[in-house]
Amino acid sequence: MCTAAILAGGHGRRLGGQPKALLQVGHTRIIDRQLAAARAVTNRVAIVANDPKLYDGLGVPIWSDLRPGSGPLGGIFTALVNATTAVTLIIAGDMPFLTAGFLRYLVESGRDVDLAIPCTAEGYQPLCAAYNRTCLNAIQRNLDAGVLKVTELLPAVTARELGPDDTASFNPDGTLFFNINTPDDYATVLRMERDRQP
Repeated sequence: MCTAAILAGGHGRRLGGQPKALLQVGHTRIIDRQLAAARAVTNRVAIVANDPKLYDGLGVPIWSDLRPGSGPLGGIFTALVNATTAVTLIIAGDMPFLTAGFLRYLVESGRDVDLAIPCTAEGYQPLCAAYNRTCLNAIQRNLDAGVLKVTELLPAVTARELGPDDTASFNPDGTLFFNINTPDDYATVLRMERDRQP
């Protein structure tokens, strides 16, 4: 058993303030895609968000950020504090192409370590990773010290890195970890979605 927590607390400033998790990709919003994938892995799914009203009616708990202004690391902290399971799957709310199969593999990879984290050619993917509750003390120390970059956590925990060879079977078209930060990224995602259609 694990918890899945979707981090949807960003301000989307580079997208005109539009919440990225609510962007439409094809016929479905990103948040709906992610909820479907997460629910295929666990029945314990929640959203971490600063504006709970945006996500009313989705049928999952909305957890308000316990460390406002602390970025994604604060969102991870909030998820681990609220979760009732040892392992929590952290999912950034701007990744439209995650799959249930990969999320299940990620959780299994994190069973006996503090953190299971994918590592691609672009670097670590700390916002699509499996965190154990054993990470909480290290996260709190970094938050208290103002060290907010999530990957700064790595030296303080036991991590299992999942490299390109480990994730290749889940990522045949190279879209698995694509995330949206800018309008150009969103346009790229829409193009990817069109290319994926039969």
